[in-house]
Amino acid sequence: EVVPTCERYAVRRLPFARPGDRDVAFFERLMPGRVVTGEEVKPFNVDWLKSVRGCSQLVLKPQTTAEVSQVLRYCHERNLAVNPQGGNTGLVGGSVPVFDEIILSTALMNQIISFNRVSGILVCQAGCVLERLNEYLEEQGFIMPLDLGAKGSCHIGGNVATNAGGLRLLRYGSLRGTVLGLEVVLADGSALDCLGSLRKDNTGYDLKQLFIGSEGTLGVITAVSILCPQKPKAVNLAFLGCQSFAKVLETFTTCRVMLGEILSAYEFMDEKCMELVEGHLKLSRPVTGSPFYVLIETSGSNSTHDEEKLNNFLEQATASGLVIDGTVATDNKKIQAKLLGLFVFLCSWTAQMLWSLRERITEALTHDGYVYKYDISLPVAKLYDLVTDMRARLGHSAKNVVGYGHLGDGNLHLNITAESYSHSLLDAIEPFVYEWTARCSGSVSAEHGLGFKKKQFIEYSKPREAVALMRRFKAMLDPKGILNPYKTLPSAP
Repeated sequence: EVVPTCERYAVRRLPFARPGDRDVAFFERLMPGRVVTGEEVKPFNVDWLKSVRGCSQLVLKPQTTAEVSQVLRYCHERNLAVNPQGGNTGLVGGSVPVFDEIILSTALMNQIISFNRVSGILVCQAGCVLERLNEYLEEQGFIMPLDLGAKGSCHIGGNVATNAGGLRLLRYGSLRGTVLGLEVVLADGSALDCLGSLRKDNTGYDLKQLFIGSEGTLGVITAVSILCPQKPKAVNLAFLGCQSFAKVLETFTTCRVMLGEILSAYEFMDEKCMELVEGHLKLSRPVTGSPFYVLIETSGSNSTHDEEKLNNFLEQATASGLVIDGTVATDNKKIQAKLLGLFVFLCSWTAQMLWSLRERITEALTHDGYVYKYDISLPVAKLYDLVTDMRARLGHSAKNVVGYGHLGDGNLHLNITAESYSHSLLDAIEPFVYEWTARCSGSVSAEHGLGFKKKQFIEYSKPREAVALMRRFKAMLDPKGILNPYKTLPSAP
């Protein structure tokens, strides 16, 4: 069983009130049948990685912004700490309690409020599951601007609260650009309605940006207005093998030049990642024998045009020795069967199968033992150097050290596995990994946030003056500190 976070990390509980019978009675009156206590609370206390565990004894499931407002107003008056929780798919311990914070789940806030087929603007509650939203939009001829491996569980409110990146950022940009408006409930229960649906609004400060990426520490997001792109009519995927990371980088450069506006994703993974996916999940792969692999997606409006561009790129990449093997699939599951030099395009691979090889790496790692996860932004040329240096540093003390991620965005997912948690191994990894990143002017968190696990390392990526200003924002919006305490900002000196 996972050791409670407060014990493993020796965290001191802040002087919040402890939830009692009178509090449960109030919430039962407010939302009958939607207050969870007893054994049913346990799953809400443990994160997806099963690496941190809280001790909450109370989960609330509001359905409306008004209910969230009443909950926070009551908690503010009573000095009760609150842990907002969406799909609980976070990887840095930000979505589960540390002590006995009340868990405020958005699971029942899952209604689509409106969708405009002319503008492509979707307005929905924060608890909508990302995959369900995408399915709804596809019926209208649109898609969500973000795609994640956890799409079947994660909530859009949690995506926004952590500024999730994912697989489509290269094409559609970050949530800071696609989110047009938010509805947020502040710590004292007051509701902030900035749920605008305008692409251009230059009136005053852009307040929504305060809450995007704030990880539930400044307010609880209850609804989102987001700009959605049209569903591409033609999607192609190429899964390619490269002999070195230098070839991966050169392939990316060639890819951007030759594919241009139709390039929508460029993912890379090392051989060890593929071995873990094969071994633990029993997924086969179309290409073997390469130290590195890349997954390239194109999306556009003209299949003939896109296929011609992709084929020209593949011919160039093959002829110049950038890639040595590969397979291509289309979105409609019709597989292209062609022979191009060294290329053998297999006839049994679908786009979904190729994406699974990339999206399920995180799942495969959880079967390999305890996982130390690092989500780093680095200059693209140095992206894999950190993996190489970490392998040399850890030697046999680690079971596996692997690297994969969104190369087009300079985002490395460094993962280290061991048979079980080891404090000595953690000491060998941290702060070395953050010092290495800081020397390269990188970021210690590219897209997963800081949560509980990374909060003490924020100054490797942000100057002290910036952290001090963040503390002032927190003190202004949440003077009692009841919203998601122990997260995002480092503990006070």
